[in-house]
Parts: sequence; C-alpha cells; structure tokens
Amino acid sequence: MTTYDVTKSDAQWREELTPDQFAVLREAATERPWTGELLDEHRAGLYTCAACGAELFQSGTKFDSHCGWPSFYESIRPEAVELIEDRSQGMLRTEVRCANCGSHLGHVFPDGFGTPTGDRYCMNSISLDFTPEA
Repeated sequence: MTTYDVTKSDAQWREELTPDQFAVLREAATERPWTGELLDEHRAGLYTCAACGAELFQSGTKFDSHCGWPSFYESIRPEAVELIEDRSQGMLRTEVRCANCGSHLGHVFPDGFGTPTGDRYCMNSISLDFTPEA
C-alpha cells in the first residue's frame, strides 16, 4: 500500500471537495467527455491537483488528442504521478493518481502519436486546477 504525504479521511475530503470532485478524485469516477472546463484551455501555465495542489503538468505538454478530456504527453516529473494497473471496466488500463495525495486523475494510454513520448495522459478537468503564467 502506498503512503501519501497528504492523507485525509473521506469525511475530510467531502468537506473540502464538491460532490463531483469527490466522485472523480476519491472514487475514480470519470467526468463526461467534452464537458471539462480545462479541455479548451490554451494559455501557458501550470496544472495542479485539485485536491492537494501538487504540481502535475506544464501547459507546454498539453495537446489536443480529440478524446474529450485534457491530454498531456508527460507529467511535470515522473514522481509527480503514480501509475497503477487498472483492470476495471473489463479492460486493462493504467490509472494515473496524484503521488502526493492518491487522488484519481485519469488514465495514461500509449497512443499519443506524434508526441515526444508517445503517451496520452487523459485527465479529468475536475481533477485539475490551472494557474496561468503571469
């Protein structure tokens, strides 16, 4: 079992997160495609975990994958995210969690064709906060 720097009870998370955020971040739900506020965000800046504020992705790694969710080709540093085998939904996927608090962010797929890494970190907008560069 992974030990995270930020640990809170479900009750504490429920006090801090909206019901939709709790469902995605703490229960691994998925927001509907094409509905996230950050999908069409194109400004330079930093994406952080909506639960704990940990730095996750730089805007320069974001690309339009036409999948309905914000996509990035790499995290800000490898240790910023935790990758976990996910066999739910009758398929094999790789879940992406915040390495600081264990919150569900989305999944990573090896189909980021044309990107420097070949990866597509398909993230839920609701799992992220965005701070534009000054």
